[in-house]
Amino acid sequence: MNNSYSYRNAKESKVAEDIKKAIENNNFSLAASISQKYLEDTNNIPLNIAVTGQSGVGKSTFLNAFRGIDNTDERAAPTGEVETTMKPKAYPHPTYPNVALWDLPGIGTPRYPADQYMKLVEFEKFDFFILVSEIRFNENDAKLAKEIKKMGKKLYFVRSKIDNSLRVAPRSQKEYDEEKTLQEIREYCIRGLKEQGVASPQVFLVSSFDLHLYEFRALQDTMERELPSHKRDVLILALPNICKSTIYKKKEVFRSQIWHYALLSATVEAVPIPAISIVVDVGILVKVLQDYLFGFCLDKRSLEKCSSSTNTPLDELRAMLNCICCGKDVTKELVLLMLKSATVLLIGLAAEEGSRWIPFIGIPIAAALSFTTIYKFLRSNLNELSVDAENILTKVLAIK
Repeated sequence: MNNSYSYRNAKESKVAEDIKKAIENNNFSLAASISQKYLEDTNNIPLNIAVTGQSGVGKSTFLNAFRGIDNTDERAAPTGEVETTMKPKAYPHPTYPNVALWDLPGIGTPRYPADQYMKLVEFEKFDFFILVSEIRFNENDAKLAKEIKKMGKKLYFVRSKIDNSLRVAPRSQKEYDEEKTLQEIREYCIRGLKEQGVASPQVFLVSSFDLHLYEFRALQDTMERELPSHKRDVLILALPNICKSTIYKKKEVFRSQIWHYALLSATVEAVPIPAISIVVDVGILVKVLQDYLFGFCLDKRSLEKCSSSTNTPLDELRAMLNCICCGKDVTKELVLLMLKSATVLLIGLAAEEGSRWIPFIGIPIAAALSFTTIYKFLRSNLNELSVDAENILTKVLAIK
């Protein structure tokens, strides 16, 4: 797993070096401003994902599921058996507005003929394409694939409604074998695309109603691996929590930013907190904990949705959670309560370190008790919340 994130060290090296120089010159204000700019730039990197396919293939349902919402949500892309997409339309991620999934019209329609499709949809703005089909990929799909490859973009084929296919398969097979059926479907799609001149097509079998089954996880891993390094964290945070490895990856993204937020909270607008022997900008901690809740789907709305979809009382779900902020509005008052209940232990741990070091970049800051305490506070809560997210996932999957 560490190799998957080795790019992060390279990405941060210049920033880390600048911060180190600022701190060595006792210029903590400059160090904090460098961290702040880095976080702002990183958290606003755009990611545009194009989803295309013919009408009725489950394109909009897939797009909604990818964003973690169902078809009845007011933010959902409209679904239907007739073509509902007349022009490219962006659907922002509900938590990360810098991430947008674009619902594109199907290729080969009167409005979007195959030979003009790439120009009409302005393909340059998309980071990669996902082409959805219910049964087989046709000639126009193959033309699009070859054009996208020619332009240096990535395209992934999604064979949708795989749950429907498996539901009816036993009726036509004397000895039904699910794995064999899945392999035959995949090979059929790949063979059809190769016959139409598509080299090495990547086909993934997906059920939009059960993303944890079949090959959506493989699609996630492939997209992550093939994206430019500076966009990988953006994708990881936007992915639905369908498996523990996704939760772990999100935790690692959040963890890589903790020392930046700790530096900001301990230096920018930090004020002494009564009964706590450190200075803190509580507003920054409110923002970070809110980000954790939304990223792990432990915010109030997500827990209510989970309660409804699993027919589990909300109080029963809450009883499974350890972190005090789960399912709550994170306020300054709540953060102060959390700090006061944890600070005695955290300060003790920080003091034991003697000469302290900022994690990852090795800068001594012996005077920064506040930094070390805040860092440990955020790391402790991040670990706790990731475990809570895994507990909720286990509950959901057990019911499904």
